Amino acid sequence: MSNESAIHTEGLTKYYGDLAALVDLDLDVRLGEVFGFLGPNGAGKTTTIRTMLDLIRPTRGRAWIVGLDTHKQPVQIRSRIGYLPSDLTMYPKLTGRDTLTYFANLRGGVDWSVVDAIAERLNADLAKKVGDLSGGNRQKIGIIQAFMNRPDVILMDEPSAGLDPLVQREFQAMMREVAADGRAIFLSSHTLSEVQRVADRVGIIRHGHLVDVETIQDLRSKAIRRVELTFDSPVERSVFEAVDGVREVMFEGDHRVELSFDGQMEDLLLAATGRYHLVDINSQEADLEEIFLAYYRDDADAAVAREGART
Repeated sequence: MSNESAIHTEGLTKYYGDLAALVDLDLDVRLGEVFGFLGPNGAGKTTTIRTMLDLIRPTRGRAWIVGLDTHKQPVQIRSRIGYLPSDLTMYPKLTGRDTLTYFANLRGGVDWSVVDAIAERLNADLAKKVGDLSGGNRQKIGIIQAFMNRPDVILMDEPSAGLDPLVQREFQAMMREVAADGRAIFLSSHTLSEVQRVADRVGIIRHGHLVDVETIQDLRSKAIRRVELTFDSPVERSVFEAVDGVREVMFEGDHRVELSFDGQMEDLLLAATGRYHLVDINSQEADLEEIFLAYYRDDADAAVAREGART
């Protein structure tokens, strides 16, 4: 385990009876990064966080946060982390400030200038009772309590629920500032646009299994792109079909070619410019949502195949 690890797990597994909610999770989240944890509802994201924190006991495996064993040293860990669950429960008759005071006392006190600064950035009303706040404004209170003790590691489960776009943007800036400060964010979400904007690396979980960990850039580089090429003279389809990574070739007239492509751009450009004069090129960058859906497409295909077998 690296001294730079914010979170480290080895073989972390959780079964509910015969149901495998999390299986053999080996993961290393570094200090100084925002780590996005992606998966649809039911994939195992919440189970992963709760098992990491030893809020639910793993069936097997171990987890460490900032080098501390989450099962053997839970008290020490609590002072080093911030945590926002997806279902944070607060007392409805307490004001936002009373609620934060309650959480601050559990942590042994906080710097209230930090609390007030975060509340101002999020435009949070701390004077109203929690029960009178909208869902988005209650979520702001939850975010403040996760950040207010300036923890080394902040774990959050679907933290942007209910936030308006302007507040989301400020919240994303806060996450990047935590990473820039040498601390870490573990962000569980199915909001792909948010993860795409703030994460350094992404883990994708499917049916309790971690299927990939990549940087955003590397994930995009693996995805199919749409490439449009325009030439000053007619071109032949065979020139492009011979390039590794070309999936589909479509013509608009005989001067303009549109490709589905997941290979090296250098190979494509070499083939294009070796025979023809290239006038224009347009490459549409892969969206993280398309990449993410590709990991689940085989599930849909399998379901269709099972349905076909029954008919």
